[in-house]
Amino acid sequence: MRNVMIAVLLVTGSLFVVASGQPAMAEGKVHYLAIHVDDNDKGKMNIALNNAANVTKYYEAKGETVKIEIVAYGPGLHMLREDTSPVKTRIAAMSLEHENIGFSACGNTLTGMTKKEGKAPKLVSEATVVPSGAVRLMELQEEGWTYIRP
Repeated sequence: MRNVMIAVLLVTGSLFVVASGQPAMAEGKVHYLAIHVDDNDKGKMNIALNNAANVTKYYEAKGETVKIEIVAYGPGLHMLREDTSPVKTRIAAMSLEHENIGFSACGNTLTGMTKKEGKAPKLVSEATVVPSGAVRLMELQEEGWTYIRP
């Protein structure tokens, strides 16, 4: 009788661990993706936006969370410029649809463009200026973010 009780406790305890452990692992999972844009190329900008939309859709379908940051610097900063962005309408629409996607603009590049043009270029409202795009990508990777460059 004592062996039967021990066996029941072991099986019950094992089932509890399996049943309670599985959902907790999936529900709390958060994914992090950094996307790098440094080319003034509409095609590459659209690939970056496609990547962000597709990754978001994939994890939402699984019931998981993903945070995405698109970091633009050098010639890629045109992606986030109000006057020269070939994808600004798409950025605005995606920002409304997907709160998990952020856009970072390189402050160093912005300073260089300001000197060259004699005035600061206006950025799209969705952009947040960071001191350095390259440094921002390094920091995200050091925090465990996955990095891709279209």
